[in-house]
Amino acid sequence: MSARRSRFEPINLLYGLMMGTADIVPGVSGGTIALIVGIYERLIASIRAVASAAASLARGQRGEARRHTREAEWGFVLPLGFGIVTALLVGARLLEPLLEAYPVPFRSLFFGLIAASVAVPWKRIGQRIPRSYWIAAVAALVAFVIVGLPPQVVSDPGMLVIFLAASVAICAMILPGVSGSFLLLVMGLYEPTLAALNGLDLRFIGVFILGAAIGLGIFSKLLNHLLRNYHDATMAALVGLMIGSLRALWPYQDEARRLLPPPSGEALLSSLALAAIGFVLVVALVRFGLTMDEQRRRQTAPDVDTPESQV
Repeated sequence: MSARRSRFEPINLLYGLMMGTADIVPGVSGGTIALIVGIYERLIASIRAVASAAASLARGQRGEARRHTREAEWGFVLPLGFGIVTALLVGARLLEPLLEAYPVPFRSLFFGLIAASVAVPWKRIGQRIPRSYWIAAVAALVAFVIVGLPPQVVSDPGMLVIFLAASVAICAMILPGVSGSFLLLVMGLYEPTLAALNGLDLRFIGVFILGAAIGLGIFSKLLNHLLRNYHDATMAALVGLMIGSLRALWPYQDEARRLLPPPSGEALLSSLALAAIGFVLVVALVRFGLTMDEQRRRQTAPDVDTPESQV
């Protein structure tokens, strides 16, 4: 196994904190952050390797399990996962009350963040043929309809419901533009999940983690296959998902998620200013991610004088 895969990368702890924080916000996905900072493909590949190792071990295929285990970039995955879990546990207590108290400013900020992020997968499309535009348009329409669904609340969910909801929501959490938190809202499990995290309901959390692990394992294999074999089409779909998801972050909407006009010109200017801040943050994050990726490639390929730049 190469040193590249075993080297510990502390910066990924920060990326994990950012991803976990994003996953708490309905309408924002941790996958978007992974795409912005340039670790998305590595993340999906490593998740697939870990899932394959677990499946092989469950079937008693220890040799296959060891092979898949060596495929995972543990120096990348472990700090990233620790950061995500930490952000989810801490952010559930700190961020959720702020989102409830100041919904319009936060939605404005995240609207600008997601709007700027659309350029990231778009630039990764090698050939922008008519099919790319059609895929993006269909994905945008699907996302627009989904994020327009009204939120629900399930007061006392059963363990099977928790398991299934987690397996679906975790798939959205690694898809840029689709929020796992939002899907939990639609399924009525958002508030119970936050309550379980804040109250350390180990039974609820355990079933949720099990469902998330199985759902993530299955979906990561599909997504990794699409990225490897249909990269441009997959990126076009991600572009559409991110564009359609902007509906969920429109600052002015009622409890049924119906879109409303700004109440005044002053309110609109305030929202535009916050959106601009979010836009600038993404530009800074993209540049930071490119810089860190170039440094990593130089460290892992010291014999190459001029590493190929990645857009």
